[in-house]
Amino acid sequence: MSAARGLGGRGGARAKHARASSPATRPRGRGGALAGQTLEHRVLLTATMCLLAFGAVMVYSASSATTLLTGGGYGDGYLVKFLIYGALGLVAMHVLARDGVAKVHAITAPLLAVSFVLVAAVHIPHVGVSVNGARRWIGPGALQFEPSELMKLALVLYAATLLAKRPHSVHDLRELARPLLSVVGAACLLVFTQPDLGTAMVIAFTVGAMLIAAGMAPRKLAMVAGGVLALVLLYALVRPYARARLTSFVDPWAHASGSGFQAVQGQIAIGSGGLFGVGPGQSVQKIFYLPEAQTDFILAVIAEELGVVGVFALLFLYGLIAFAGLRAAKAARSLYSALIAVGVTALVLSQAVLNAFAVLGLAPLTGVPLPFVSYGSSSLIVMLAAMGLLLNVASGATGHVRAVAPRQRPARRAPVTPAAVRASAAREAAASVAGRAARASAARGAAASVAGRAARFAGPREPARWSGDGRRAQDRDRDRRDRGARGAGAGGGGRAAG
Repeated sequence: MSAARGLGGRGGARAKHARASSPATRPRGRGGALAGQTLEHRVLLTATMCLLAFGAVMVYSASSATTLLTGGGYGDGYLVKFLIYGALGLVAMHVLARDGVAKVHAITAPLLAVSFVLVAAVHIPHVGVSVNGARRWIGPGALQFEPSELMKLALVLYAATLLAKRPHSVHDLRELARPLLSVVGAACLLVFTQPDLGTAMVIAFTVGAMLIAAGMAPRKLAMVAGGVLALVLLYALVRPYARARLTSFVDPWAHASGSGFQAVQGQIAIGSGGLFGVGPGQSVQKIFYLPEAQTDFILAVIAEELGVVGVFALLFLYGLIAFAGLRAAKAARSLYSALIAVGVTALVLSQAVLNAFAVLGLAPLTGVPLPFVSYGSSSLIVMLAAMGLLLNVASGATGHVRAVAPRQRPARRAPVTPAAVRASAAREAAASVAGRAARASAARGAAASVAGRAARFAGPREPARWSGDGRRAQDRDRDRRDRGARGAGAGGGGRAAG
């Protein structure tokens, strides 16, 4: 198969390994549930639940003080919403973890179409909601939804379906551009207009990871990445909002009272925490200093209250998801399942890395939330649903997509020019001369063969037995015998008479 260098090329070995270690051969318990789960499934589930619990504690810690001081009740409003959205996400995760991979294939196209419509709808007046200069949400009040979060998952499913159906397309950029790269580019363009550079970067990183898993050559992937980077830089130069983010990233302290205010306050929070932090709930920066502390900059609150140890513990949980997710992809029972596992794992990790780099000052502020930890209804529900698909793959999902044979391209005809005509005539003349020389050589070979056979069968001639010379020699011999006999007879008669 054309994806031999990626996950598709190891399909036979992966299937053999999956049959030997997959829980599909294990006894099933009551209600069809598996009696035992793989190590990857247990690690993924444990890491996800730990991140959710960690997020609930930190969302309450980051939001309770400002909520109380602004008269927003008892300070648990964000915590209650986080628990409600988390419960909805856990229901979706449980449903998709049972048999999600085999069922989502049928709804991939409608889901992608709906996500495009919703992302475009945020620009419609009285439909889209603008917050802090960005139009990314639709819906009223507490029911607001961010369509770009749904688009992330829809693009993962679409890319997995397409690459599993056409595994040979990763070796031809022209064939890959029409069905996949054009759709991903259109999605990124719509997200750019919100503006939301962070989500566009997450989509690009996730699709790139899936292309690597499908077997794309590094040279071609570098070409695609170079084009994407050029578009991002062009966008940053054209849009004042993105240009201000890049400028504040280069030197946030020079813009501490403007575009670099949030980055500076995040660095102060990280520096105040030290190794072990100031203690849970004791953060100072979260109180009116750090904007949106419960969402984009919740990692800064974690660093201030729990220190470097708390940050490393959080990153360790994401490392467990990376380890178990890639192992599940390697042992997947089909290329489609493997690509879904890679896509979901890359989706989680790219958001975690971008958020951590932005808080630490290693990347521009992109507004990407910390998966399973930051407050956000859309992100929490969609990411838990995606984790359900990854758990299904880790359990031995059997989703398959029929591969399509590569399309044969007709050979292109070279343009007819005088030089081409002369070159063709010269080739024909050379071929004619070569043909005549070959025929003459064959004739000489045949003549030499006949001569050789004649020489082998030729030998010394024997004298003719009944030639004239032979008859005369025989007559002479006969005459000598006759004369000898007559002479002997005459002598004998005389002696007898005497």
